[in-house]
Amino acid sequence: MSTPLNHLSPLSVRERSACMCRHGFACSSFEAGHALHLIQARIASATPSEWADAIVEHADATTGELTVRTLDDATHTLWNASGAALEAPAGTPIALHVRYGVLAVGRAQFNVALG
Repeated sequence: MSTPLNHLSPLSVRERSACMCRHGFACSSFEAGHALHLIQARIASATPSEWADAIVEHADATTGELTVRTLDDATHTLWNASGAALEAPAGTPIALHVRYGVLAVGRAQFNVALG
């Protein structure tokens, strides 16, 4: 006699899935604000004219939110789960690629969700 297989519906699988960063580990998702995908980093570096220099106005490491102001006075609210707010406290000069959602703090790059 065989044991019946437990089949999960797609809905219950989606409800159970969560990025590992919610549990204190490295991001396991490449969605906006999570881990930076290699292709995302490469395509951002291939369009250098779209990078904007900015200054961090506010950084909250507990929520992962940052507020940055570009040199042309545009304000952007960003979110990142992998520590961008720790790397870029208020007053830090950064570069932001709005089109592809990449934040550069020195040599470190982060995938950000623009709000």
